[in-house]
Amino acid sequence: MSDAVFHWHPDCRLLRAAPPDPVLRDLRAALAAGAGFTIGPEGVTPLPGARRGLMQSRSSGTTGAAKAIRRSHGSWIASFEVNAAALGITPRDTCAVLGAPQHSLALYAIAEAAWLGADLLCLGGQRPARQAAALRETAATLLYATPTQLRLLCEAGQGLPSLRHILCGGGRMPEGLRARLAALCPRAELREFYGAAETSFIAWGDALTPEGAVGRAYPGVEIRIDAPEGGFGEIWVRSPYLFEGYAEGSSADTRWRDGFLTVGEMGRLDAEGVLSVAGRRSRMVTIADQNVFPEDIEALLLADPEVAHCAVLPLPDPRRGVQLVAVIAGPCDAARSQRLLALGRAAFGPLAAPRRVLGMADFPLTVSGKPDLRAIGLWLEAEA
Repeated sequence: MSDAVFHWHPDCRLLRAAPPDPVLRDLRAALAAGAGFTIGPEGVTPLPGARRGLMQSRSSGTTGAAKAIRRSHGSWIASFEVNAAALGITPRDTCAVLGAPQHSLALYAIAEAAWLGADLLCLGGQRPARQAAALRETAATLLYATPTQLRLLCEAGQGLPSLRHILCGGGRMPEGLRARLAALCPRAELREFYGAAETSFIAWGDALTPEGAVGRAYPGVEIRIDAPEGGFGEIWVRSPYLFEGYAEGSSADTRWRDGFLTVGEMGRLDAEGVLSVAGRRSRMVTIADQNVFPEDIEALLLADPEVAHCAVLPLPDPRRGVQLVAVIAGPCDAARSQRLLALGRAAFGPLAAPRRVLGMADFPLTVSGKPDLRAIGLWLEAEA
């Protein structure tokens, strides 16, 4: 499978619910050709002289400089076959994608549908109400989306009875979202999965996965935790789905050891092999001898219906060494700030909870729809 190359299955129809997207047009041509290509914010371009079956995806990054992920087509094709068997994906399905093709989650879903022959509905850049209407009109059966995209889709309030699988990745699932999706999509099985652009799938769950966990190892993946048994430690993985390396940029968090790869995320495996993820080691802060992961606080605040986007960042504190500040999208008056602060204190205690909540009018996002932590940090420093 490592020598396999992408193709565009003759049964895969590109259902257009919007004006033609030149990036999607060029991506279709690249997938059909099976040649080396790169995709990023600037679009799709061939990789002259690259070996057949190689691709690079460029991202703006959430915390620093852009990186280019280099991987073989075969590293994704291997998981296409796994998903087809596990989820029963056939050319009778219609796969919908809510993000831009430059985002690794959307790119994966597009390549998978093209390979398996499912019809493809690309809805990136459209408002949630329009996305929901298109899902209904086309009777889409599979949906790839991030938690934020699914939350916005729920707020559109349109039932989606045709969906039979929802695959959610790219972030923490806020409390209450599962129940909202069950009401909106009564026939859909929700599978939350965990991975990274460098690793592809690591673990996935189903309706039986405990709240707060991401599930068991994805087929073909071996997970090790660099910690005492049952404790939290760095997550290391070995699988056929790993990337080959960075074509541009680098990350101090990403390391190889004895065939295993880590991207610097922390988690633990329980006795049943269920993985829980705490967050990035590089984002962890220590407050009064307590390790705190901002991702936990962000997930809590994002469960609030009035919070569309959120980032929790550290600032120096003369008494405790560091304090956390929550930045949310849009205005934040005193009443909302106090309500969210109380929510944080109740869940995490007065020391670990954010000390302030600030509203940011032009909340910056990366192409994947995640908070641009670097830009938000610079804004926060200027405000401080």
